[in-house]
Amino acid sequence: MDTPSSDEQFVKLHDMIIGSANVSAFLGELSVLAASTLGETAGSLIECGVTLRQRKRSATVAGSSARATLLDKLEQELGQGPCLTALETMKPVVLADVATDSRWPEYQKLLKDNGCASVLGVPLALDNSHTAALNFFASEPGLFTDAVVRRAEGFAELAGRAVRLALRIADAQNLAEDLTAALEHRTVINLACGVVMAQNRCSQEEAMAVLTKASSHRNRKLRDLAADILGQVSTGTISTHFDP
Repeated sequence: MDTPSSDEQFVKLHDMIIGSANVSAFLGELSVLAASTLGETAGSLIECGVTLRQRKRSATVAGSSARATLLDKLEQELGQGPCLTALETMKPVVLADVATDSRWPEYQKLLKDNGCASVLGVPLALDNSHTAALNFFASEPGLFTDAVVRRAEGFAELAGRAVRLALRIADAQNLAEDLTAALEHRTVINLACGVVMAQNRCSQEEAMAVLTKASSHRNRKLRDLAADILGQVSTGTISTHFDP
């Protein structure tokens, strides 16, 4: 079978981004493609886990199989293993044989208990706010040869670009959702401000001061207080006429 070109694989990764509902779903598809790609090169079954760390958020872990996901999560919990070392050094790290290597004893016991004989950790180049790595698992020792590692590095270069793109799209979507929510809240507050202006025959600035003071005294969010005021004068649902 011919090895897919870099362009073909990047197109496939791009299509996966478009077709995924969110970053977590994309990482799941990425892990399947990564496992398949390396499995073809190695001529044997390889599983893959993907770990993404974002600043001030818990790590996101996905895998091509239940075992890969479990082994990746266990490594994160223990704080030791090839994948984490790869993230620290930004270089591929090979655990050629779980039975003979002694660098990560606790993790290697768990690997052995789960039928995994060798591991390859490969970092992805992202940005200052995110770190990620591919964690490849095999049931045979010595499967991650120099040729397989080179193939993994080539795939990781493409995967890093794809993950960066997926994260930027997700950030843009989150920003749009935040702006929409802000506009909706602003609409409710502005309408409530108008009600206070009409009832008290005061300026907008004075009405806003009344709302803010009441919000503080009642220990309630300004938006919730505004919604209560509108509920007293309207039986309909307040909505923002805005197309994002």
